[in-house]
Amino acid sequence: MRAEVLAVILGMAAVTYATRGAGLWAGRGPLREQLTSERGARWLAPLPGAVLVSIIAPAIARGGAADALAAALAVAVAAITRNALATIAVGVLAAALLRRLIG
Repeated sequence: MRAEVLAVILGMAAVTYATRGAGLWAGRGPLREQLTSERGARWLAPLPGAVLVSIIAPAIARGGAADALAAALAVAVAAITRNALATIAVGVLAAALLRRLIG
């Protein structure tokens, strides 16, 4: 293995460890009061959805009409049912079928 590749892998491992370690340190130390309060819980509650959107949105933007329509169907199911499993199932199935039909 080349030295540059090893350096990049070790650097990425160090950054990953540092971000996780910093989160654990902050949650157990100086930010414990803020994160465990009711206000902190309200602030943290929408984060999983925001992370999911930040992952899915670029794929929808790069995709075609089939992906956009599948995303719209998934959003409609989420709004109507408030059921994550149903939303995921409809989104995946709609994307597969619409990609086959529309291209």
